Amino acid sequence: MSLQAIKCKLCRREGNKLFLKGERCFGVKCAFTRRSYAPGQNGKKFAGKSSDYGKQLRAKQACKRTYKIRERVLSKYYNIAAKSKGATGERILQILETRFDNVLYRLGMAESRSHAQQIINHGHTLINGKKVDIPSYNLKLNDKISFDDKTKKSSKNTNNKNIIPLWMQFNKEKHEATILRIPTKDEIQTDIDITLIVEFYSR
Repeated sequence: MSLQAIKCKLCRREGNKLFLKGERCFGVKCAFTRRSYAPGQNGKKFAGKSSDYGKQLRAKQACKRTYKIRERVLSKYYNIAAKSKGATGERILQILETRFDNVLYRLGMAESRSHAQQIINHGHTLINGKKVDIPSYNLKLNDKISFDDKTKKSSKNTNNKNIIPLWMQFNKEKHEATILRIPTKDEIQTDIDITLIVEFYSR
């Protein structure tokens, strides 16, 4: 089975578009648009039937797959958020949204978060003028993102379907962005039910 097919199955399993395949997810060829039920022989039959634990588990899995992170990473984010001031769920979302790879995706400089991770791993990105090749790096207030000269010449805004969040400022011509503020829960574009994730880890 191809990697593309696997990604489509992940969206169907979670019952929601995770936008793992970039531009294809917005088109008529999207597998989730045609078959929004879970994959497998009984996927359609058991659609919507789940316990409270099952719903929490699915929310957690959807979050991991959307942001392209592993279990230990999400668990770590929960522990950090639980010790922080304010609502735990909102803090988790803030940590996820300010990850370097997610910010590139939100800016439209990558077709997907996987693509953003590749760009960062190849060392073509700068934060405050210094090269950063860690996709999980969390950006802070007033951090400035830019690209090396080679990437500026070859890159273009690829993800035009996404609206750049108001908590970031992006100069498309210079390929430079600035973090204006840490986003609030209301400013974060996601269908993930973060409350269910908090309930899962606080059991």
